[in-house]
Amino acid sequence: MWFFALFLIIPLIEIALFIQVGGLIGLFPTLAFVVLTAITGSMLIRRQGAREMANLRSSFENLNDPTEPLAHGAMILFSGALLITPGFFTDAVGFALLVPPVRNAVFKWAKSRAHVTHFQMGSAQSTEPQRQYPNDTVIDGEFENLGDTKKPTHEPSGWTRH
Repeated sequence: MWFFALFLIIPLIEIALFIQVGGLIGLFPTLAFVVLTAITGSMLIRRQGAREMANLRSSFENLNDPTEPLAHGAMILFSGALLITPGFFTDAVGFALLVPPVRNAVFKWAKSRAHVTHFQMGSAQSTEPQRQYPNDTVIDGEFENLGDTKKPTHEPSGWTRH
């Protein structure tokens, strides 16, 4: 029911804002403003998305909880979807989600409403005993050299070098 209300109310808000802003500053400045916000938003999203990907990689490398960088990345992605959607209300919400303190507040609110029943980092526990391997770089294996028995079935096309 909430999604239906959002899909009904948000376009009505956008239409009303387009009418008001278009009447105030004119058609072409309104359209230019919408295009400018999409371009600016895409540049900001690229920069902040790269920063959050680095934070996510760092949390994986340090074996930290990746929940917060994942949530921030998801909010930046959602912000990008809002910013490329034409409209003033969606642009305002999209730019708000690009502000880190706003994302932190949204993350804390979502975290307070979530109930985690189980969390495990690392590999799942198995019933087999774990084998300890030495810190060698030698890998034992077998191979068989088949040679060059494959013959080409067609002539080269001339577009590639063989």
